[in-house]
Amino acid sequence: MFRMIFRIGAAFCLCMIFMTGSLARTQEEASAAEQQVKMNIEEQWGVKIESLRTSAAGNLLDFRFRIIDPEKASYLVDRRNKAYMIDQASGKVLSVPTTAKVGPMRQTVRYGLPKKDRIYFILFGNPHLIKPGDKATVVIGDFKAENIVVE
Repeated sequence: MFRMIFRIGAAFCLCMIFMTGSLARTQEEASAAEQQVKMNIEEQWGVKIESLRTSAAGNLLDFRFRIIDPEKASYLVDRRNKAYMIDQASGKVLSVPTTAKVGPMRQTVRYGLPKKDRIYFILFGNPHLIKPGDKATVVIGDFKAENIVVE
């Protein structure tokens, strides 16, 4: 009886070690894939995503990105390219609020190119749908950044 329990316990331990090892590899592969996506965004669009945070007591989501290449990034700060956010859990679309005096609550460039190494922002309306830890997708015209975790 003792031998049987010992064998079952040993088999269970080996199984757990195998599963933990494969889980660690899966997480490493996911992290490597995430890094590749970030590099592609930097190379293709000339921006580095800085953060996505809740703001105004959860009523707004503050998306910030740094300009690395002003020529490539000019597409993202062009006011003609509409910005919106997709909640990945529910699929709901969140837009940029527009006020009467200020206009859309996003930073754009009217003339010329955006400034290199400057951080630009876009505010999205959030009716307490997205919370810290959730994932979202930011879309600006043809630009699409997926799996951004809300801080």
